[in-house]
Amino acid sequence: MGNQIQSIAIGWEIYQRTGQALSLGLVGLAQAVPTIVLALPAGFLADRFDRRKVVVFSMLGTTLTSLGLLALSLGEGPVLLMYALLALDATATCLGRPARTALVPLLVPRDVFPIAVTWNTSLMQMAWVAGPALGGFIVMYSVPAAYGLSAASTLVFVVLLTRVDFRAEPESVEPASLSTLLAGIRYVWRTRLILSLMALDMFAVLLGGAVYLLPIYAEDILRVGPQGFGWLRAAPGVGAFCMAILLAYLPPMRRAGRNLLFAVAGFGAATIVFGFSQSFWLSLAMLFLTGAFDNVSMVVRHTLVQLLTTNRMRGRVLAVNYVFIGASNELGGMESGLVAHWFGPVVSVVSGGIGTLFVVLGTAAGVPGLRRFGALHEARPEEEESTGDHAGKPIP
Repeated sequence: MGNQIQSIAIGWEIYQRTGQALSLGLVGLAQAVPTIVLALPAGFLADRFDRRKVVVFSMLGTTLTSLGLLALSLGEGPVLLMYALLALDATATCLGRPARTALVPLLVPRDVFPIAVTWNTSLMQMAWVAGPALGGFIVMYSVPAAYGLSAASTLVFVVLLTRVDFRAEPESVEPASLSTLLAGIRYVWRTRLILSLMALDMFAVLLGGAVYLLPIYAEDILRVGPQGFGWLRAAPGVGAFCMAILLAYLPPMRRAGRNLLFAVAGFGAATIVFGFSQSFWLSLAMLFLTGAFDNVSMVVRHTLVQLLTTNRMRGRVLAVNYVFIGASNELGGMESGLVAHWFGPVVSVVSGGIGTLFVVLGTAAGVPGLRRFGALHEARPEEEESTGDHAGKPIP
């Protein structure tokens, strides 16, 4: 929630101070560069050291950067320094992200892991709903307060994390070397299903970065102000949360690959309609649908990437995943900002949605194994397949 509140404050404050679409794209660039550069070392840290400690140090780092943004906002410091602090914040987050995600499979057994991912994402979506909505109200009265709440939230997270009991995990004895650092890339390249999942999401997110342009839509197109901006940012989270609850109670997916492709296509179509919309309520509805469709793809991707990876490699594979996904989120913001700067926000959003549809068509045609993949809980790492254990197989 704190992260979402801070995101609202950053987008609103920078656009109010600069009035430039490109400045919103630079927010994405400042956060993307550390993600790209440090993702692989972060994966090694997750597999080599105590994952809980790695996450704690990461969150303490983001606390300090939030306090720095608070000080800059109060003193109306240079926007350039805000970008620098955003880069440091992304650095701290990146170094702890693979370790944080790799802890989840140590909490629940494999046979219920897909349901655990669904509930985990539903709680995350609750934060994505409450955070932007609350952030919109906070920004109306005090932008610096949003940064202060973000700093407080990370401290709460650290305290709660220290009280969680995880199943024992084997100690890694792999030395630090270029080979161990790049092991995650080799693993992903060998496991083509994981590679196709990451590539699909990377291009879809890269092209569908409409959320970065919401300050422009709220201020100049829909004219709903900071409170409306908060609701626009919350709408995808509401859709995702509703879909997460629905998925938790529906029978397990039998055709997960097909559902993933349909979900990403739906995301692209809803993005196109949002781009053309000049109605606040239609825009809210389309953003709601983007969140709902994205939640389906998120559950499928996160479940398969983790269940198709062995525990000793999970941190490094997740690091590669975040190079694809995390960086594409931020670079998608940069791409959206650049296109909006030169051709306008509507062209930026609509062209991104059209591009997403082409990505889905290309993936469906080029990766038939993904299109035919069946039940999520049947997925197994290749190492288990080689021992004769039952692996996730496509439906005939």
